[in-house]
Amino acid sequence: MFPLADINRPLRPPVVVKLLVLLNVLVFGYELLLSPAAREALFYTYGFIPRLFWSNPLGESYRLFTSQFIHGGFSHILGNMWFLWVFGDNVEDRLGSGRFALFYLLGGALAALAQGVFEPGSASPMVGASGAISAVMGAYLVMFPRAQILTLVWLIIPITFYVPAYFYLGYWAVLQFIYGIMGGSSVAFWAHLGGFAWGWLAVRSRSFGPTLPPWRRV
Repeated sequence: MFPLADINRPLRPPVVVKLLVLLNVLVFGYELLLSPAAREALFYTYGFIPRLFWSNPLGESYRLFTSQFIHGGFSHILGNMWFLWVFGDNVEDRLGSGRFALFYLLGGALAALAQGVFEPGSASPMVGASGAISAVMGAYLVMFPRAQILTLVWLIIPITFYVPAYFYLGYWAVLQFIYGIMGGSSVAFWAHLGGFAWGWLAVRSRSFGPTLPPWRRV
């Protein structure tokens, strides 16, 4: 199931979401200018590598943030930016731009750490914004559990229909858990779950409470 849009319209323009999309696109554009060897070197320099991090957490901590802005291909960045666009504007609207930026970056860092906990010996660089975006999705679940998500499914022909956010995001989280348990994938499913859990807990505990009263639960 792929989310096409939601019914929510933010009261304030999503400034940070737009800046994040722009920054990710610019970095990816730079990647495309590199040779294959230089691009691989970029991944190993700025991607999150669990084995290196656990051997020197302080010296390698910058990777928790730089890895969030590197992507492995067109489908990788397009999928991530689309999910950020669908779910991020309303979360930024509720948190305010400054707190949303902090929430997003912390979510991405904690998501990378979650993957590092489950694969501490991995020497492969982890790149992508999906951990941070998963945090946004966790926050969206708390704030707008009944918001309707226009969803696309391919069943021989494309079919679109609306489902409540709690169903779509719950379904998504269960899939990440199943794939994570199965293992053997190049996708960092534990990072997805770690980011999602952070977003859900941070907003539910009001560590990142809304700035616009009243807090609408749609």
